[in-house]
Amino acid sequence: MVQGASSSAGKSLLTTALARAFVRRGIDVVPFKAQNMSNNARVVAGGEIGVAQYLQALAARVEPDVRMNPVLVKPEGDDRSQVVVLGRADLELSRRPWRARHAALWPVIESALADLLAEHEFVLLEGAGSPAEINLRDTDLANMRSAKAAGAPVVLVADIDRGGAFAHLYGTWALLPEDERELVCGFVLNKFRGDASLLPPAPAMLEGLTGVPTLGVLPWLEHGLPDEDGAAAPSRSGARPVVAVVRYPFASNLDEFKLLEQVADVRWAAHPADLDGADLVVLPGSKHVAADLAWLRRTSLDAAVSAYRGRVLGICGGLQMLGRRVEDAAGVDGSADGLGLLAVATIFVAGKTIRPATARFVELPEPWATLGGRELRGYEIRHGETSPEPGAREALGGRLGFVAGNVLGLSVHGLFEDADLVAALLGVRPTRSLDDVFDALADAVEEHLDLARLLELAAVAA
Repeated sequence: MVQGASSSAGKSLLTTALARAFVRRGIDVVPFKAQNMSNNARVVAGGEIGVAQYLQALAARVEPDVRMNPVLVKPEGDDRSQVVVLGRADLELSRRPWRARHAALWPVIESALADLLAEHEFVLLEGAGSPAEINLRDTDLANMRSAKAAGAPVVLVADIDRGGAFAHLYGTWALLPEDERELVCGFVLNKFRGDASLLPPAPAMLEGLTGVPTLGVLPWLEHGLPDEDGAAAPSRSGARPVVAVVRYPFASNLDEFKLLEQVADVRWAAHPADLDGADLVVLPGSKHVAADLAWLRRTSLDAAVSAYRGRVLGICGGLQMLGRRVEDAAGVDGSADGLGLLAVATIFVAGKTIRPATARFVELPEPWATLGGRELRGYEIRHGETSPEPGAREALGGRLGFVAGNVLGLSVHGLFEDADLVAALLGVRPTRSLDDVFDALADAVEEHLDLARLLELAAVAA
């Protein structure tokens, strides 16, 4: 099991890299994370799971499965969230306070983990946050409780780039009860850049204090995977097309813009000035459309988007915002006036649409003509049902997209994950595939970590 000394230590990255490294050695490996918190999800057989476990399954060359992330918590505000259990939203459980959920969730987690352990040679678990969050120990299902259920030795990873990594590792180990300390078999330092000769004698001193060896030091990797929350600051070159993605508070599925970073300068837009000079403005998905519409108005981005004369693209919740109205008779999201740039309206329903989607663009006018006739393969994940009103023009077959001049709205996620569609939209084709990324990560852990020791520890535990 890979656990972290903090959030953003690199748990998902290391788990993904190990999944590809192990499957390249002929091992039947699958990922597992008991409980994930993210508004970035992917559609798989049975429903939705966190994007990290979806990518880890692809790295392991297995079909993603809802049991790989049996509980997904999707924030909808500072004090409320939607709970997805085995791929489906559980609205009754979502209404319970945080500490009142775990008793109902653990049997589901335990059963999913047991199934995967029975069906596969190797289960690679990922923790959440830190196992030493002592204020949350009674409700922590994703760290040591999962490790104990699987009988898994634990590798603890720390982000050395932020500083204090040795203190993070030692402090995490020290706060664990004795029976949990015994599960920690190794430390990994992640995101290292600089002179490796400066690290000694710290790893040896840490082992002297804890009895736990450092199994490797991973360098800083420009890896090409999305941040788990899809919100890491993208790198920029200044000489490429600029895509401004409006980042409202409850933006979702931001991971789908990662491929775009190969050919464009992606800019998270939070102020009207952030749209200046953009070749394309995107309104992404949203976990709370009414609240994000209110935020657009508070920041004056509603007026900036409406006045923008370049291309404006809305995806899922973004499409709903571009319409005239969102109505919430089901009490799911809230009602609000949209920006009125597309002649559509959205009604929120209690049931959630979660399915793969394949549709074809109709012949489109400028400035979208290069997408005309092309196929879009992606996924739908939403509560809202968007319908045309008088004057609406369909852009994507099956009433899955609409266009009005420079404004295009799609109910389907996935356009920016198709290299051909990115090339059609921006004139430059991304060249690095996900498989390329997985193999580069596996190469890095093969070079910098003691994988033989990791596999030996896992075999002993089994």
